[in-house]
Amino acid sequence: MEQLNSDDPESAFTCLVADDSLFARKNITKVVSQIGGRVVGEAKNGMEAIELYEQLRPDLVLMDITMPELDGIESLRKIIEKDKDARVIIVSSLGHREMVWRAICFGAKHFFSKPYDPDYASMIISSVLGKKEGDLQCDTNT
Repeated sequence: MEQLNSDDPESAFTCLVADDSLFARKNITKVVSQIGGRVVGEAKNGMEAIELYEQLRPDLVLMDITMPELDGIESLRKIIEKDKDARVIIVSSLGHREMVWRAICFGAKHFFSKPYDPDYASMIISSVLGKKEGDLQCDTNT
């Protein structure tokens, strides 16, 4: 678990990145920085994501679905239980389509797939940060 510090307290938003891949965490950190955000923590598994969320209360969480110890869906559920206004975006491989929709049903605000276009990821992040309501909604009747 890595808690990061920044010399720029004026950042537009704070972000927690949860992914078991160091490469993936570093790539998404670049995107966050490019749009004025500050990654305040990095989690390598779902348990760390929950712990860091409670400690840091970031404006946004970017979470992978497939992680050790606790997957992204269960981590999301636990974060939402503690903070119903948490803004979590799922960042996952294309093969996890059903799991992504389950995450939306449990409270994720949006998603984008790996590999992702940095401009598209930036657009999704900006959209989620710009609103609390009107995000993707789960149709529980299907």
